[in-house]
Amino acid sequence: MKKKFILKTSIITIACAALIALWQWPVINAQILTTHEPRPITPRGDLAIDEKSTIELFENSKDSVVYLSTKKRVIDYWSNNAFSVPRGNGSGFIWDEHGHIITNFHVIEGASEAQIKFSDGRSYEATLVGASVDHDIAVLKVKSVKNLPKALPLGSSKSIKVGQKVFAIGNPFGLDWTLTSGLVSALDRSLPGHNGPSIGNLIQTDAAINPGNSGGPLLDSAGRLVGINTAIYSPSGAYAGVGFAVPVDTVNRVVPQLIKYGEYLRPTLGIEVNQKISSMLGIEGVVILQIQKGSNAEKAGIKAAAITYEHGIEPGDIIIGLGETKIKTVDDLLLALDNHSIGELVTLDLLRNNKKWSVQLKLQK
Repeated sequence: MKKKFILKTSIITIACAALIALWQWPVINAQILTTHEPRPITPRGDLAIDEKSTIELFENSKDSVVYLSTKKRVIDYWSNNAFSVPRGNGSGFIWDEHGHIITNFHVIEGASEAQIKFSDGRSYEATLVGASVDHDIAVLKVKSVKNLPKALPLGSSKSIKVGQKVFAIGNPFGLDWTLTSGLVSALDRSLPGHNGPSIGNLIQTDAAINPGNSGGPLLDSAGRLVGINTAIYSPSGAYAGVGFAVPVDTVNRVVPQLIKYGEYLRPTLGIEVNQKISSMLGIEGVVILQIQKGSNAEKAGIKAAAITYEHGIEPGDIIIGLGETKIKTVDDLLLALDNHSIGELVTLDLLRNNKKWSVQLKLQK
């Protein structure tokens, strides 16, 4: 009897539980459905003022920035057939209404073809107009482009201050039209040149610059061009918080010459110098090895070094200053000359027999 009673009780309990479950099923089902419905969106409110400024800067500037891809021509060893293979990519920007495009020299170095792609998807072949290896600047040109985007407005690198905001637009790792921002970290940095003199007066920034950003613009908060992103300092080859840009004042001085002559004509003093001689003699300054005949230096009475049997090389005049710049090496002299123009009158500070003297000299080609 006891077992039958327990069994009946269990059956009744199960039946009751089933009835309750069926009665509550619509409620449970509704809860499940409610849980899986999209949540309502919370209104954001207005954007911050600096966000609006950054968005406006990007939208006003991106069409002036281009994606640049290059190819190089190779010859098949077995068939002697020539064909083009991809070489790399980088960035550039529109310089003027004539279709001139500015980028870094190292972006197009060794390439036989260059393709320019605009932000609206149009692509054009570009030709090389001129390049300056010493400044890592190259000028390309695209022809017959309708509705060419406007050129970027120019700023001045002389007015840049450490701590101000800057923005980089480019194509890092082939990811086109990428915007990054940061600060000007330092000014007047120098980097070793491409088998030549150092590239000087560089802007250092912590705005993220990676491979593919090279040749793209560095902009100030007003959207003005203040530099060309040219290099990064990184043990791994990727962004490490230190990037460099060629200042716009250098760009604005070099590019017109590249367009006009196809090369950069650095002003000279009409002399020949060599760093090894100065180092060998333990001299802080630049020893003048030779003076060009008929040059302004010869007319000014500047004296070159001489070779004697008794003393070997005897220095004549040693350059220790140009204008307001102190000169210790040949690189210092070349960078100082870069800040002047052909035909400009400069003051040259010299040492002769440990006595300082100065002369005014007109710079020449």
